[in-house]
Amino acid sequence: MRHNFARWDMLFVQFLKRDWKKILVWVLGVGLFSAGFVPAFEEIGKGQGFRGLYETMQNPAMIAIVGPTPADRAEDYTLGAMYAHEMLLFCGLLAMILSALHVIGHTRREEELGLMDLVRSFQVGRQANSLAVMAETVLINVLLAFVIGGILAGYGESSLSAEGSLLFGASIGMAGIMGAATALVMAQIMPASSAATGASLGIVGALFLVRAGTDISKESLSMLNPLGWTYLTYPFTENRWGPLALAALFTIAAVAAAFALEGRRDLGAGYLPERQGRVTARKTLLSVHGLFLRLNKGVILAWTIAFLVIGASYGSIYGDMQTFLESNDIMRQMFTASGVSIEASFTGIILLVTTSLVAILPVAVVNRLFSEEVRLRLSQLLATRVTRARLYWTNVLMAVLAGLAGTAAVGLGATAVAAMGDGASMDIGDFLAAGFNLFPSVLFFAALAALALGWSPRLGKAVYLYLAYSFALNYFDGLVDFPEWVSKTAVQSWIPRMPVEPSDGAVFATITVISAALMVLGYFGYRRRDMAEGA
Repeated sequence: MRHNFARWDMLFVQFLKRDWKKILVWVLGVGLFSAGFVPAFEEIGKGQGFRGLYETMQNPAMIAIVGPTPADRAEDYTLGAMYAHEMLLFCGLLAMILSALHVIGHTRREEELGLMDLVRSFQVGRQANSLAVMAETVLINVLLAFVIGGILAGYGESSLSAEGSLLFGASIGMAGIMGAATALVMAQIMPASSAATGASLGIVGALFLVRAGTDISKESLSMLNPLGWTYLTYPFTENRWGPLALAALFTIAAVAAAFALEGRRDLGAGYLPERQGRVTARKTLLSVHGLFLRLNKGVILAWTIAFLVIGASYGSIYGDMQTFLESNDIMRQMFTASGVSIEASFTGIILLVTTSLVAILPVAVVNRLFSEEVRLRLSQLLATRVTRARLYWTNVLMAVLAGLAGTAAVGLGATAVAAMGDGASMDIGDFLAAGFNLFPSVLFFAALAALALGWSPRLGKAVYLYLAYSFALNYFDGLVDFPEWVSKTAVQSWIPRMPVEPSDGAVFATITVISAALMVLGYFGYRRRDMAEGA
C-alpha cells in the first residue's frame, strides 16, 4: 500500500513551488471577499437597519437564497449574525468550486495532457499525485480559514467573537475541502476531465437547489445535505462545531473511496466508458458550423438546462411571496411606500445574478476556438478552403446565440407566473422583457472574449475576472456606497434594472453597437495574427 504513495511529499513540494502565485491570489482574494464587507454591513445596520433586514430575511425567497438564521427575534440579529447569514453560504460555494476545479486540473486534466506519463516514469507511486494534490488543497483551505477568521476577529466588533470568527473561516475552509474530495471521486469515475468537471459542479449545484427547498420546508432535513454542514454551523450565534465533524468524516470517506477507485483504473480512463461513436460521421460534421456545434453541444446543453432549473427554482418561490407579504405588516408597508411590488424587486435582483451566470457560456464558447488552436486541431481545417473568417464568425455567432438562449431560459417565465397565480402584478411578458433587457451585457462580455481571441488570445480567461468584478460591483452596490465612476466601470450598471426601472432603448442600442464593433475589431486581429498552434 505504501508504495502507491511513494514520494508524494516531493510532488507536494513541487506543487507548492509551481502554484504559489495561484495560492496567493486564491487565499487573499477569497479571504478578502469573505471577510471584507463587514464595514458595509455596519452601515446597513445603523438605526433600525438590523430590524428591517431581519424582517426582510424572513421572506421564503431570501431563505432559499442565503439560508435560514437561528435568530428568533430582531434583537438577536446582530452584525455577526447578519454577516454569517448573508455571506457564509455563498463564500462556501465559492470555496467548493475553486477547490474542485483545482483538483481536477491537477489530476485528470494532467493525465489527458500526458504529464502524468512523465511523472510516473520516475520512482513515484501511482497514487502519489492524487495525495499530493489533496494535501495541497487542504493546506490552501486551512490557510484560507485562518485568514478569514483573523480578518473578522481583527475588526474588534463585540458581536464578531473570536470563536465565531474562527468557525466562520473553518466552515468556508471545510466547504473547500469537501469540494476537493468530491472532485477527486468524480475524477476517477468520469471518462474525461471535462466530464469530471461537469459532474463535480453539477453535484454542487444540485446540493444548493436541494437545500433551498429543505431550508424553506423543514430546516432539519438540510442537515442531511453535505452543503448544510457548512452554513448551518451558525457562527456568532450558536457556534455549532458538530457539523464540521460530519464534513470531516464525509471528506475522509470520499478520499478513501477515490483512492480505492484510482487503484483499480487505468491511466487516462474512467469507470464510466465513453460513448461509442458512429461508424460514419454525420453529414453535419462536413460543415464548420456543424463541427463547432458538435464541439460545444455538451457545454451549451448543460448550461441551458442549468439555467432552466435555476429559473424554475426561483420562479417557484413567487407563490410564497404573496403569503409572506400578507402576513408581514412591516414588509407590506415597506413595499407599499416604495411603490415597487415584491415580485418586481426580487426579479430585478435575481435577473442580475442569473444574467451574470449566462455571460459565462458565450465567453466559454469563444475561448473554445483558441483551445482547439493550441491543441493543433485547426491546421487540418485551414489546409482546406476554410478561411479564418469562417472559423471566427461561426464561433462568435454561436456564442451570441448560446447567450441569447441562456437569457431566455432564465427569464423565469411560466413557472413564476403559474406560481404567482391570480392577481399577480407581472406576467410572462414582463419576465422575458426584463431578462432580454440585460442581454447587451451578455453580448458585451462575448465581444470582449472575441477581441482577446483576435489580438491576445491568452487574455481570454481574463474576461471571467472582469465578469466577476462587474457582478460583485452591481450585487453589492446597494450595500456599499461606491463612487459613481467606480460603479460605471461595470457594464451592467449602465443598463436600467427592469422591471423596477423602465428600459432605455438608447443604452440598449449603444452597448449592442459597441459589442458588435469589438467583435469586428477582434476579427481583424484574428485574420492578421500568427496561429498559436504548439505554443
